[in-house]
Amino acid sequence: MIGRFILNYPEAARRTGVLLALGLVALALFAMGVSSVWLGRLVPPLSEWLAANDSLGRLLAAIAIALILAANWKLLRLLPRRQQVIGVWLELFVLLMLFFYSFDLSFAFIAKKIGFLITQGVVTTLYISAISIVIATVIALVGAIAKLSKNGVIYGLATFYTSLFRGLPLLMQIYIIYLGLPQVGYVIGAVPAGILALSLCYGAYMTEIFRAGIQSISRGQSEGATALGLSPSQTMALVILPQAMRVIIPPTGNQFIAMLKDSSLVSVVGVWEIMYLARTQGQTEFRHIEMLITASMIYWILSIGLEFLQARIEERFGRFNVR
Repeated sequence: MIGRFILNYPEAARRTGVLLALGLVALALFAMGVSSVWLGRLVPPLSEWLAANDSLGRLLAAIAIALILAANWKLLRLLPRRQQVIGVWLELFVLLMLFFYSFDLSFAFIAKKIGFLITQGVVTTLYISAISIVIATVIALVGAIAKLSKNGVIYGLATFYTSLFRGLPLLMQIYIIYLGLPQVGYVIGAVPAGILALSLCYGAYMTEIFRAGIQSISRGQSEGATALGLSPSQTMALVILPQAMRVIIPPTGNQFIAMLKDSSLVSVVGVWEIMYLARTQGQTEFRHIEMLITASMIYWILSIGLEFLQARIEERFGRFNVR
């Protein structure tokens, strides 16, 4: 009967299919918390019915989600793996954008402010993060070597440092450095205070990563290098570290991404990075959610860039260490 209807009335069947698809999508969005008022823009009759029948609407919405997920799973499974990944990303991104769109955002306000947010906030955030990453890496390497030392004094200094800076919240470290150092005669600006706090905090975490990576290399490697006449520093630089990078890079990349996001904490001392500008610019016209969503998307894009860079570095060192 349905097949005969499609053959005899193709245009009516197409419209009916579109309405059913929109109805399923609207029900799914309703189940995810999207208001019936906003759904009126998508399917007006359905939104009115949902407003009058909330309980039954949520039951039907749950059924609609199950049907959509099942159909979507089947369709995605027909594609090659790479296209499956792309398809999942696109679908989830569209859902995320629909979720944001339901907030009734002012896109004109976002367009007016995003340029300043990028030129000032992103530049400052990248500047702070890049310098902090370099300093933290140097601290981590020195700390890892110190924790592997047989000298009790050096080992004690390294363990005290890692215990202290891993045990204190990063926000507290920023406040102590920015507000505490001037009281003992060392006046420090907001940006240097933020860089110092990030470097010391993440240097402590990365010390353990470097230590574990170095210890993952068998003792025979260092013994062989010594037999060839290499000094301890040459052994570490030319033999141990290149092999340990396979173990070090993945968790270190995660720390870099975390540092990029935690750089938002330096906004508490007035640094004009992404979070500070998003908060202050949103206050001008009481458009806080617009600026917060814009800032979150900027952080996400920057994190994706770091993930891509991490993958390339992992690939390079993976080829380098092939035996």
